[in-house]
Amino acid sequence: MEIKRLHVGKRLSDVAIHQQTIYLAGQIADDLSQDIKGQTREVLGHIDRLLAEAGSDKTRILMCQIYISDLKNFDGMNAAWDEWVAEGHAPPRATVEARLAKPEWLIEMVVTAAQQ
Repeated sequence: MEIKRLHVGKRLSDVAIHQQTIYLAGQIADDLSQDIKGQTREVLGHIDRLLAEAGSDKTRILMCQIYISDLKNFDGMNAAWDEWVAEGHAPPRATVEARLAKPEWLIEMVVTAAQQ
């Protein structure tokens, strides 16, 4: 059973694909000056790009785990999510308040998806 990895770095890969299942590493925003909506939109853009590269899209997400630095940002994150999620394809999801690795990070998302 082959495991394909994309964007392999010293510490982690952005993507691992095994048996037509795609696993994304935690995705964070690059522009940390943005508010929660901006960071969420950027993270969702990273997810779109990586899923397309791996042969999938947001309609094939099996599970999304969301780590948010402060639950006071929950509504703002949901506003950006609701704009993005494909109607009729909202995946199972969990949102947890967590202290992220850098205080500027407001959100991190981990996605598992099926290939097309």
